[in-house]
Amino acid sequence: MSEFRSRSPRPPSSPLPALDALLAEPAGDPIRRALWLDGLDRRLRPLLPDPLAAHARLANVENGRLVFLVDAPVWRAKLRLATPELLVAARSLGLAATEVVIKTAPPMPRPLQVTAPAIPLSAAAQLAFKTALAPSETPDPSDSSGAA
Repeated sequence: MSEFRSRSPRPPSSPLPALDALLAEPAGDPIRRALWLDGLDRRLRPLLPDPLAAHARLANVENGRLVFLVDAPVWRAKLRLATPELLVAARSLGLAATEVVIKTAPPMPRPLQVTAPAIPLSAAAQLAFKTALAPSETPDPSDSSGAA
């Protein structure tokens, strides 16, 4: 009989987190760009006036243009007034921004919270719950009080 010999012990390989593995592939370029845009949005949006910041989002940066989405025409007009400050802020972040494009789009829908409808209990189920939850009337054998 031959003896089983293990190969030289090596440390177990640790799996890459899914996002790191995906970013290492060429297919990760769109994800990398989306993460970059999201980070840029988080840096530019606080520079907007308070009510406007909640209604505007950076959507793209292309050919020196910052493309913003707003959820109503009134916010489009207010963002147009803040354009000079946005361009200065974008240039301070190293972007060669020369223009701000503002598009109106409906707000992103929020995920629905699915709740299961309440199912009425049958009479037998209600009785079973009542008996299971009712205090026991039989004496506890471990009770040492001596009451019988």
